[in-house]
Amino acid sequence: MKKQLARTGLATLVSSMLLTGAVHAAGFALIENSASGMGNAFAGAAAIAEDPSTTWFNPAGMLELSPGTHTSVAGHIIVPSADYTDKGSWVNPVLTGGNINQAQAAMSGTNDNGGKTAIVPNSYLVHQVNDQFSLGLAINAPFGLETNYDNDWIGRYHALQSSMMTLNVNPAFAYRVNDRFSIGAGLNAQYIDVKLSSAIDSAAACRSIASAANSGDLLLACLNNLPRLASVNTDSKATISGDDLSWGFNIGAIYKPTLNTRIGLSYRSAIDHELEGDADYSVNAALQPILTATGVTRFNDTAVTADANLPETTSLSIAHKVNDRLELLGDITRTGWSSFERLTVVNANDGSIVTDVNESWKDVNRYAIGANYQYNDKTKLRFGVAYDETPTPNEQLRTPRTPDADRTWVALGANYRINKQMSLDLGYAHLFMDQSAIDHTSEDNGYALRGLYDSKVDIVSAQFNWSF
Repeated sequence: MKKQLARTGLATLVSSMLLTGAVHAAGFALIENSASGMGNAFAGAAAIAEDPSTTWFNPAGMLELSPGTHTSVAGHIIVPSADYTDKGSWVNPVLTGGNINQAQAAMSGTNDNGGKTAIVPNSYLVHQVNDQFSLGLAINAPFGLETNYDNDWIGRYHALQSSMMTLNVNPAFAYRVNDRFSIGAGLNAQYIDVKLSSAIDSAAACRSIASAANSGDLLLACLNNLPRLASVNTDSKATISGDDLSWGFNIGAIYKPTLNTRIGLSYRSAIDHELEGDADYSVNAALQPILTATGVTRFNDTAVTADANLPETTSLSIAHKVNDRLELLGDITRTGWSSFERLTVVNANDGSIVTDVNESWKDVNRYAIGANYQYNDKTKLRFGVAYDETPTPNEQLRTPRTPDADRTWVALGANYRINKQMSLDLGYAHLFMDQSAIDHTSEDNGYALRGLYDSKVDIVSAQFNWSF
């Protein structure tokens, strides 16, 4: 009961904070956790510690803020594009007697752009108890996913909608060991909500079921009532949804070898979610009599479970003041995406596999450099570039749910000090993404999606900071 109440409360908070998810760091991580960091492409994020967002990036940095209480509220508008061009997708050749030409001809549908505009918010609070001890709270969305294709697109038997929303509540503390060294740690309560949908080729399902039943009459009924494979007009649909609340931790340290240099090290643990939810089916009217006659329950609504193993991250950052105006920043972040091995959904009642997709992602690095320039007493200018590796190993393992690719960030930003207590941060980044091929054959139905993704992303961020 306590877990259900917690889920209900967090779900309400998610729906009020997070309009939709997005994918704009490696895999389905969301690095957009401050507008100040956005202006530097998040270079030096674990070391710079200039506003309350350091609670997330490195809790040890909370002691670098001035005495008192500090709060920040940020929002990010993310505009992605993921244009798909088909290059020879095909239905399962078994259904066409192994004839690849017929298998390709049977596959119909349009190209599509699965990218959808998203809004991602985050907020932070830091209170310095005394010169040696600070407390903080971070509320943000560290992972997110939203790809949404038209019902008639050519890859609909692989994916229609893929949605993941997370909400992370992260209380933290920091302790100053001495003038040069500080440490910090936090506890993370993370809620996740996932929804996945795809089309079902009703004609193919009908023929397969009739053949398994060894019934010529049923096969004839399939051929008469569902004569065309891969027809959007007769498709059925499957929708899988689930949620979970799980826990993790984060730790960090800041070392200052000189008055002008900070080195930050931050670690955030993996979080293993065990989702519980439902698989719901919308079955075409011509297919339903075949299911009833054969007693097939594969397309009956059912409870499901799934594991979602979200990765650990380790960041090493440096911030160095060259003089009173110029500060240089650098960062290397390692993300353990090898934890994401398979996307497996299991029937909670009998243990049968509902869907099983081999992901086999790999661990990746993100490299960033940046600079801050104090233009005058009120205005600080920011710049940054980053290279973000994709965890997808190859085109065979790339899926339309996460059509990920290596990306290069170019970012600009500024901080404007309104008065002694208030300031405003603005940031903008453009992500150049490599054109990525996909040649993925579904293990669930044998259909192949072959084509090219041409993607890019624009992000605009704003953040209000208030100290008192």
